[in-house]
Amino acid sequence: MSLSADQTVEALRAAGEPTRLRVLSLLAGEELSVMEMSRILDQSQPRVSRHLKLMTDAGLIERFPDGARVYYRLSHDAQARRLIDTVLDILAEDAGEADHRRLDEVRKDREEAAVSYFEQVAPQWDRLRSLYVSESAVEAALEKAVGPGPFERVVDLGTGSGRMLTLFGKKAKMSVGLDLSQNMLNIARTNVTKAGLDKVELRHGDIFATRLPAASADLVIVHQVLHYLSDPSAAVAEAARLVSPNGRLVIIDFAPHDFEHMREAHQHRRLGFADGEINGWLLDGGLTPSAPIALPHDAEGLTVTIWTAERRVQDRKTA
Repeated sequence: MSLSADQTVEALRAAGEPTRLRVLSLLAGEELSVMEMSRILDQSQPRVSRHLKLMTDAGLIERFPDGARVYYRLSHDAQARRLIDTVLDILAEDAGEADHRRLDEVRKDREEAAVSYFEQVAPQWDRLRSLYVSESAVEAALEKAVGPGPFERVVDLGTGSGRMLTLFGKKAKMSVGLDLSQNMLNIARTNVTKAGLDKVELRHGDIFATRLPAASADLVIVHQVLHYLSDPSAAVAEAARLVSPNGRLVIIDFAPHDFEHMREAHQHRRLGFADGEINGWLLDGGLTPSAPIALPHDAEGLTVTIWTAERRVQDRKTA
């Protein structure tokens, strides 16, 4: 469906200002908070918010609250994205160089904080996770959702201590675990060895660019990882890319909550995810979602959700 003349003019007016073009260029890379954009643009938060409101009203960008913070991303509407891409394509290549250098600084600060956190907590990682929801309850529900196997290849993205590998490795011909923390990988190696698993490969790798072949795993797991990421939709897209025909992707993470202290205390960037958000990303990845499984924790008020999706291949009927 095309934009009307009035809609096109409104969208162009909303984009037709230097700061707003800078914002669109930044959001083309990842979703950002008002605070982060204020830092990158070197403008006050109220001023940045006014620009964001105009573009949100025009349908160019989307606003979504996350606890006490608000994030923005480019619109998912195909025609709006087409217009944005066209506008950004005709900008001079060096138009946003300074902004993107500052964006790289923001990313670096985030990464350093996250790496420092994971290196410090690695020895207590499994204990910390169990403070939120009983791991035994999560794992029982997870095994039921995943099924009995066997699996040709299991890929665990953000493997941490390697618990998912030890849980499903015996059902797989081979398994791969990726993580950015060398300390975590060392712990995972120890745990995998203790479990008697010899067909497991542990790699230092990036969830956004795994460098693994497409359609190479019949079970891909993303366990308690997305809430740390700057662009969780991109991570889901990469995970979905790895799923083979008739294979399955399983995501385990928190449902939306309002525990703001987890941002500073545990480096959580997002305070959980709604079913519709995750399912939308799964559909975008060419997968068919199943009904999510919610596991509430009465004491803390946190809920862990298991989302599963398959890459279904229709049976070809011959005459």
